[in-house]
Order: sequence, then structure tokens, then C-alpha cells
Amino acid sequence: MKIGIGLRYSGAQIDIPVRLVQRAEQLGYESVWTAEAFGSDALTPLAYLAAQTTRIKLGTAIAQLAARTPANLAMSAQTLDALAGGGRALIGIGVSGPQIVEGWYGQPWGRPADRLRDYTAIMKKIWKREGPVVHAGPEISLPYEGPGSSGLGKPLKSILHGNPDIPVLIGATTPGNIRLAGEIADGWLPSEIMTIGVRKHLASLEAGIALRKDGKTLKDFRIQGQVSVALTDNLSAAFADAKNEVALYVGGMGSKDKNFHKENMIRRGYAEVAERVQELFLAGKKAEAAAAIPDEFVDEGTLIGSAARIRERWKMWRDLPLTGITINRPTEPVLELMAQVAVEAPGGI
Repeated sequence: MKIGIGLRYSGAQIDIPVRLVQRAEQLGYESVWTAEAFGSDALTPLAYLAAQTTRIKLGTAIAQLAARTPANLAMSAQTLDALAGGGRALIGIGVSGPQIVEGWYGQPWGRPADRLRDYTAIMKKIWKREGPVVHAGPEISLPYEGPGSSGLGKPLKSILHGNPDIPVLIGATTPGNIRLAGEIADGWLPSEIMTIGVRKHLASLEAGIALRKDGKTLKDFRIQGQVSVALTDNLSAAFADAKNEVALYVGGMGSKDKNFHKENMIRRGYAEVAERVQELFLAGKKAEAAAAIPDEFVDEGTLIGSAARIRERWKMWRDLPLTGITINRPTEPVLELMAQVAVEAPGGI
């Protein structure tokens, strides 16, 4: 199984751990992944890292659809890939929740599945350069001919002759969108909460793959899971830290009626906990919301403990049907440990 390093998005200040990523590359890590919410973007850090590294693949997990048009993301991706030396870009895309789509980007929530389908198709057409891009979709069309159109839109073909085969991975959490990823994309990015239970969702993925016309099978498909790792002898403190983040996402990353992270927690079998966490968090009781999360929920979805405990529990993750796994925001000791653990596993790093 290939391993990657996940940087997520920044806090109040940009702090790209260049030395850590360079060390990951030296240790044989295959990829580095960035993200975006409503602060730092996902692509600029990758361009910066491309100049500081030579081999490691550069992935977005995820680039939000509402942040830019499909043509703009296609341009950015092929520019990044070309500057990095070719074959290094991995473009993960996904739909953020309505609060961000409408509140931050000022776009209608619309029909997310249709938008994912249109977005992916347009990017692939741009990269292939088989002709001027024309696309008539339910959510996105090129040229645009809707309200306010001048009627002068012209199909165009990319000036840049970039990599025609940049992989597109879809970050999906619902059965329908997981099936869609199998049908139209090159990979699937399950959320951190979902990764340990990825087997439950293979039927949806395979149903989508069965609709493909390019002959690709599950063996040709990239599934990039993710896990947080904490090297510590103080399990209770590490669990408490992890619970704070879970509470933030399950309780506050979305509205009361539309929160993907809460829905994922419910799918993991923790429906009552998810409802309670959200109730407490939205009432401003953030510490109580975190405390309502049981240790076993955190423990089954993370790798926390001593080096010996992590090595033992890694066997569960190693045997998952994943192409790769991203170690989220590792410290340097975790980076070194997970490289050793991966090398020791069958097939190596």
C-alpha cells in the first residue's frame, strides 16, 4: 500500500511544512495532499511544494467545485503538473456543504451529483484536446447560453498541451456519489471517518465501475484512504484531542439538517452519539460535545498509542482494500514511524 502525507488547510497563518514533505519524499512516501475550506486554497501550496521536491505526487483532497469553474481547475491542474515535471498531479474534487457553497462562494447548492458529472467530463475534455470543448450538461454547459448570455460564446481548445491523463478522484460519502465516482472518475477519496469501514461501500463503487465503457475495473481504480496517527503513551489525552476535532466536524461543519460528517458518523453505527454531539455543539457546549464521543469511536478510526501499539493496529489498515492511505498532519516522529511500518508490511512502501 502506498502512503501519503496530508497537510489539510491552514489555520490563521500559512505554515507549509516543506522540510517535512521533503523528508517524506526521501522516505518513499508516494504523495502529499492539500485541502481547502474557506481560507487557504488547495492548489497554491502544491505549486510551492512542486518547486521544493522532485518526485512526490501532488494531490488535492479536495478542491471544492464551487471555488472555481471546471475550466479553471483544469488549467490550474495541467499548469501545476507541467511545472512539476509531468505525471505528479492528482486532482481530488468534491462538493462542500450548502453553508460554504452558498455562504462563501455565493453559488446555488443545485444538484451536486450532476455538477460532479459535468465538472469531471469538462476537465477531461480539456486535458485530452481532442477538439474545442463542447458540453451540454444539466448543471454546467460550454459554451454558456443561459440567462445573461451574449450568445457569442465560442468552443475553445486548450493552448497548453498538458498531460491528457491527469487522474480525477472524487471525494464522496453517499452511496450515490460513491457509485458516481466509480463510473466517471479515476479514484475515490473516502473521508477519514469512512476509511476504516471502506469495505461496506465497495458494492456502490463496483456498481459504478460496471457502467464504465473504458474497460477499467476495480484493480485500475485508486482508493486513497486517510488516517490520523498520534505517537504517545497518554491515550486519554490523545483521544481527547481527536474528539475535539470530531466534535467540530460532526457538530459544526454544516447546518443542523445537512452535515456530511454527522451522516458519516451515523453510517458508522453511532446515530445517537452523532445527534447528541451536534445538539451540544450547536448549543455552544463544545467541550461537552467532545466528551460525548466514546473512546472506541476514536480508537477504531485512528492510530493512537505507542510505537508497538500502532504497529499492531496498523494490520487492520494494511489489509483494507485501499490503493493508498494518507497520514494526516504527521509529526516528524510519526512520519518516520509510519515509513518503517509500511516498509515492514507485505509489499513494502
